[in-house]
Amino acid sequence: MPETRNEQLAAWMHAHKLSAEELADLVNDAIGTLTGTYGTVSKRHVFKLLNGQVRWPHSKLRMALQTITGHTAPELGFTPRGKNPQSPAPEEDPVYRRAFLAAATAAGVSLPKSPAGEPRRHRLSSNDVEKLKAELAAWTSAENQYGGTPGLEQRAADLTDEVISLQQEHSASTRIRSELYILGAAFSNSAMWAAIDGRRLDSAQIHLDRTIRLAGLSGDQGTQFRVWNHGSILFQHLKRPTDALAAAQRAQASAITRRDPLFASLALARLAVNHAELGDARNTMRYLDLAQKALDRADPHRHRPTWIEFYDQAELDHLAMLAHVHLRHWPDAEKHAHRSLAYLRPDLKRNSALVRAHLAVAQLGQNEPEQAVATVQDISDELVRHARVRKLLDRFSQQVTTLDPHNSEARDWQAHYRTVVA
Repeated sequence: MPETRNEQLAAWMHAHKLSAEELADLVNDAIGTLTGTYGTVSKRHVFKLLNGQVRWPHSKLRMALQTITGHTAPELGFTPRGKNPQSPAPEEDPVYRRAFLAAATAAGVSLPKSPAGEPRRHRLSSNDVEKLKAELAAWTSAENQYGGTPGLEQRAADLTDEVISLQQEHSASTRIRSELYILGAAFSNSAMWAAIDGRRLDSAQIHLDRTIRLAGLSGDQGTQFRVWNHGSILFQHLKRPTDALAAAQRAQASAITRRDPLFASLALARLAVNHAELGDARNTMRYLDLAQKALDRADPHRHRPTWIEFYDQAELDHLAMLAHVHLRHWPDAEKHAHRSLAYLRPDLKRNSALVRAHLAVAQLGQNEPEQAVATVQDISDELVRHARVRKLLDRFSQQVTTLDPHNSEARDWQAHYRTVVA
């Protein structure tokens, strides 16, 4: 056998006296229990697992193997794409699994066992949709805690693949198909956001292309709004301000902005940031004013998709701060940063770190290096390492040294920062 042979899986099979065909049958039973649809893993697929042709199985197969063996995929010799083999995949992490179980329980999701002889095709139902919604809720919970890790990006991409497979392999009503396309777009968009958050921009562009297609198939205005909103952010990071503005305009033109002032406010605030990046102060201020008026009209109790729950007064002030940073309006940027921190929910620690990093830049712009250093010192070491926060602090560290090279507090910060990010 080749050197890439999976010795851990082979050893487990040997210890339990299982052939490849027998393991395939157990896996298919487990997939049926987990998903409600009997699996299609063959003896040939098991041989690919053993000889190393498949180094990281798809999510359903990983979960089935863990259910059968009691071991995680890395413990069975599989290596996550681009990850240390000792690092668990998100769905194998206890926090993710607790979040999934909590979301599934809240949604009333059951995971029925399918008999071994059940045909491959079945009619998709609301239960399939609710299970995927529980997965999305668990993913969001994990992303709020971990940020846009490569593992979470891959998990969202795997779930997108799963939704596409369900669409192709099974029958469903028009309503169920539409809901599945919405969920597919949501998972693909989540993969894109994780890549943006982790500064893996080439990967984010690939996810964007697929997300646009799925959002179009869904026919859902809220889904399409979200895609173009995140697309605008991606183009900003890619230093394509004209494309970023065009994407924000697509989001703002969505019919949902006319039905719900909260969506309108987010779209208008994003347009303000885009105009600021282009140096257009007049339109920046106009859109910020319109965004605030729209937010003031929004009904906080209206039922909306869970993904937009992040948008509130704190986030509007966050975007206003970004706009003023682009325009180098430092006092206004500092004012909105303080307002954002005052309104920010305590669980959104990553947002707090991003606002503080921008606040420090605004204070530095007002020639207040000691205050700026004190501000960045309030950011925890864990969040300092976050990709977007670190990018801001890299620039801040260069600027504070240039502005006041003999400041002892600035030198102490530099030494500490180098230690943390080393």
